[in-house]
Amino acid sequence: MSPCRKCGADVVPPAAYCGACGTSVALGAVETSRKGVGWIFTHIPHPYIAKRKGKAPIVVADLHARNGAVQRFNSFLAVKITGGVGTMWCAYLFAILALISLPDAIRGGTPTVISWIAQTFLQLVLLSIIIVGQKVAAEASDKRALDTYNDAEAVLHEAIQIQQHLAAQDELLSKLVGGR
Repeated sequence: MSPCRKCGADVVPPAAYCGACGTSVALGAVETSRKGVGWIFTHIPHPYIAKRKGKAPIVVADLHARNGAVQRFNSFLAVKITGGVGTMWCAYLFAILALISLPDAIRGGTPTVISWIAQTFLQLVLLSIIIVGQKVAAEASDKRALDTYNDAEAVLHEAIQIQQHLAAQDELLSKLVGGR
């Protein structure tokens, strides 16, 4: 048992982090008792490695409110409305709807046409197009997050393989040194 260098609490080996304050107590240590031969390094994995095994990367759908019936209903309704309005077909429909009122706007003169463009056409049509663009961007972001997660998983796997290789080398070197 050794004290934590930050808070002084007792840390029981082979703990890598102090239970009281969470400070790392060892990043690696020289160990002399294993098979009577000195080891160069004892690997102590970071606690997040085990925790992240059960987690997948977060996607946009995971961020919807889910605590309480009202919040679930609101999230459901918002997703359904956004899904319906956020299509190019809806944008085409809104464009047709806006164009129906264009002749009246032209008869009203320049201020009415400008008002029609700003308040009717742009708001109706661009709303759907922007939502479509946001959906595409969110899907691309989710894909990038998944790719980054898979890259990190591969790097972690490679690091573990390197650690196992080094441990095998340590064992062989220990045998060679101990055999003299």
